Amino acid sequence: MRALIVDKDADGITTAEVQEIGEDRLPDGDVTVAVEYSTLNYKDGLCLGPGGGLVRTYPHVPGIDFAGVVETSNDPRYAPGDRVVLTGWRVGENRWGGYAEKARVKADWLVPLPEGLSTKQAMAVGTAGFTAMLAVMALEDHGLTPDKGEVLVTGAAGGVGSVATAILGHLGYEVAGVTGRPEQEGYLKGLGASRIVPRAELAETVKRPLETETWAGCVDAVGGAMLARVLGQMKYGASVAAVGLAGGAALPATVVPFLLRAVNLLGIDSVMQPYENRVRAWGRIATDLPMEKLEAMVQMAALPDLPELGSAILVGEVRGRVVVDVNA
Repeated sequence: MRALIVDKDADGITTAEVQEIGEDRLPDGDVTVAVEYSTLNYKDGLCLGPGGGLVRTYPHVPGIDFAGVVETSNDPRYAPGDRVVLTGWRVGENRWGGYAEKARVKADWLVPLPEGLSTKQAMAVGTAGFTAMLAVMALEDHGLTPDKGEVLVTGAAGGVGSVATAILGHLGYEVAGVTGRPEQEGYLKGLGASRIVPRAELAETVKRPLETETWAGCVDAVGGAMLARVLGQMKYGASVAAVGLAGGAALPATVVPFLLRAVNLLGIDSVMQPYENRVRAWGRIATDLPMEKLEAMVQMAALPDLPELGSAILVGEVRGRVVVDVNA
């Protein structure tokens, strides 16, 4: 089988190359999956390069997502021929992942692929799209409906932001997409954004803890000063679903929006998400993410392309979603 092997020498120099390896090198697990597609996320970029503290042992096979067909199974829930998807559970980080023609994992980590969703489409969604759907579901669970007003999506041209924009637009929401790349306006409006908010308008921290009530909800992939600013612009009782920290992990905010406007800050984790909510999210993806919009945000890649793409995603140079055909 072919796999993209990342290794690190005694001097800390990392290399990544496609190699032919034996199936006996796969880790222990209940289910062996013939991988058809994987994808590229920010974490994958870290694991393909210096590791970012995510990779514990080398040599390593990255790839935090994959979709494919069950080849062998020791668990009664899965049989050969079943189509499955995996995201999270530290696969591709501290355990070999999806950048290989086969993967072996615990049955508990898999989700049956919903009817009507192909393995390629599942990886166009990937962790980024799965996280976006979790964020939308959390906002809805806290009262967001299309009649409440405009929904802000920060980092809108990235993987999570692109899918969140497409889902929200499809569900009838007015979406304001934040981006620092004005050339992406056509792309974002094609996905469903009603208007574009230049990143510079929200990037600066202000001294006022509250500003004009503007947003009925927000999917925030940026964090940092922008999240702090957005909290002060939320409508009374509105919620922000926090999914990322592209703008930094610090939050230079006050508690005033929470106390005077009953704003909710909702943390979204996709890695350790319980099985039942995973099934719910993938079911919603199959029905509420327009596949023609999904196609518009996808670029295809093969295993040898990943080292260069991994470097690009770390500096914000990858738009939308990268789908990896591991057998190409």
